[in-house]
Amino acid sequence: MKTFVIACILCFGFHSLSAQAVSEISIKAERVEHPQLDAKQLAIKLNLKKADVQLNISSAIKPKAEKDWMQFNLDCELPRKNLSASCADGLLKSAHLNFPFSVEFSRLYTQNKPDIDAVLTLKNASFSDESGLHAAEKLNGSFAISLKQLADAWIWRTNLDWQSGEVFWQPFYIANGGHQLAASGKLENELLTFDSAHLQVKNVGELNASGQMRLSDFKLLNLNASLSSLDLSTAYPMFFKPLLEKTAFAHADVAGVAALQLVIENSEPKSFELLLKDVDIADQNKKFALYKVNANIPWNYDVAKTINLGYENGELLNLPLGKTNIQVQVDRYSLTAPVIKLPILDGVLNLTNISAARRANQWYWHLGAKLDAISMEDFSSYLQLPKMSGKASAEIPLVTYAAGTLTTDGSLVLNVFNGNVTVTQLTMQTPLGIAPKLNADIALRNLDLGVLTNTFSFGAIQGKLDGDVKNLELQNWKPVKFDAVVQSSPGKYPKKISQRAVENISALGGGGAAAAVQRSFLRFFEQFNYGKMGLSCRLRNDVCEMGGIESTPHGYVIVKGSGIPAITVMGYNETVGWSELLARIKRVTDGNSKAIVK
Repeated sequence: MKTFVIACILCFGFHSLSAQAVSEISIKAERVEHPQLDAKQLAIKLNLKKADVQLNISSAIKPKAEKDWMQFNLDCELPRKNLSASCADGLLKSAHLNFPFSVEFSRLYTQNKPDIDAVLTLKNASFSDESGLHAAEKLNGSFAISLKQLADAWIWRTNLDWQSGEVFWQPFYIANGGHQLAASGKLENELLTFDSAHLQVKNVGELNASGQMRLSDFKLLNLNASLSSLDLSTAYPMFFKPLLEKTAFAHADVAGVAALQLVIENSEPKSFELLLKDVDIADQNKKFALYKVNANIPWNYDVAKTINLGYENGELLNLPLGKTNIQVQVDRYSLTAPVIKLPILDGVLNLTNISAARRANQWYWHLGAKLDAISMEDFSSYLQLPKMSGKASAEIPLVTYAAGTLTTDGSLVLNVFNGNVTVTQLTMQTPLGIAPKLNADIALRNLDLGVLTNTFSFGAIQGKLDGDVKNLELQNWKPVKFDAVVQSSPGKYPKKISQRAVENISALGGGGAAAAVQRSFLRFFEQFNYGKMGLSCRLRNDVCEMGGIESTPHGYVIVKGSGIPAITVMGYNETVGWSELLARIKRVTDGNSKAIVK
């Protein structure tokens, strides 16, 4: 384009020439070099025969940083009576670029100084790159520019009207048109100052801004921007969702209105304020949802602020969340809160001694957590689990998050099935990512087998159960490794097992002919006595190595009989695929086990 502008300026020098004196001027150059642009096979032709001067430019051009040449063609009419130009047929074309355009110059200079006023119009333009990360199709629009030299600076004004077409600029995809930008400012010593800028994105909102950018590295030095009303139902999928593909918000639907003010000084954030009004956030996979979120989230580098956030209701893994209001103190890059209460089901999750800070682009935080007793009947119903009874509560003295990893200091204790479940060594990596990883050890103590087996439709067992799950590793919430042992608790208490429970246990150990269970006249009894029971699984590479309370030459003992009537249950499958074991458990809990009792 610099070649074109120079040629246009030169051609006006011939306006005073008589058409009879000079009828045509041709300029050809095999190679032209410029600090930013190279040209070859340059041909400029001025036809002075007609009333309006005809200008034709043809050249191959290449920016210094690029390796591929582009063909540039332009045909213009230059009226003799005024300093204007009309170029209806322009083309910039390469293997990855097709830019048909026209340009109208109403002015090029004033008093021998550059004073450009022009409108560039795109006509079904397209481009792409080799990586496929940037592309556009069927672009139509206009770009108006006014550029005037004043001392050592350039005063500029521009209007951009994107009328139609599609653009993909990794990770953003913007279709259709109806977007406008109007801006003005000054360019001086590689500093681009925009005194005012107004961006209107159709069906999204309007941005007003002023600031300054350094063109040598495109660094934003100063900015004062405001968004008065942002429609999140259209803005979120267009601008925010592409940036959150590796987070828990990758598949969220968002609606409501937001407003934002942002100030940057000397390339550093100075202040911002985010307002949310009646915002709904819902995960498409039903993992979480918050409804009617209203928030005032201010921040200032020099002054401490108070964040207020609340929502009417919501869901977490289908568990209902009650109305919540939160206040947090934020001081530069740290925040604190003495207590936050989050109603869930018929209880409350109490978060205490909350402290967070951001250092070296990483978040670090800690808090204590205590869950007041919640109804296990409601809990199991909302999670579509077998019906449980009683209450459950939990407490973690300290939870710490550092550089993407969550750990617990102390034990997470759950009171369920008249016993307790203790989780220790709990760590999580990228807990809000798309593939979180969890490690933990779990201890089960004195669980009431009567309540437990009744809950899962397993068949009646009287007794108590202990268990240990060591080296548990979940990836994306699916087990990939653990060493698990469950067995009857030590001590004296009634130990009874029903015929149906015997069948189901034998099915877990192999089922059918593969599970040998004593019988004879015992098949006439509804329940039996046992002395001890247990089952183990060592999961590696999606295969479970199974065992019982003791080994035999041909398998292992799952239930060892004692007293009269007594029964012993054997297992013969020492290895089983994890998916197959899960299928057996499902058949058992669905009441479809068909194990053969002998």
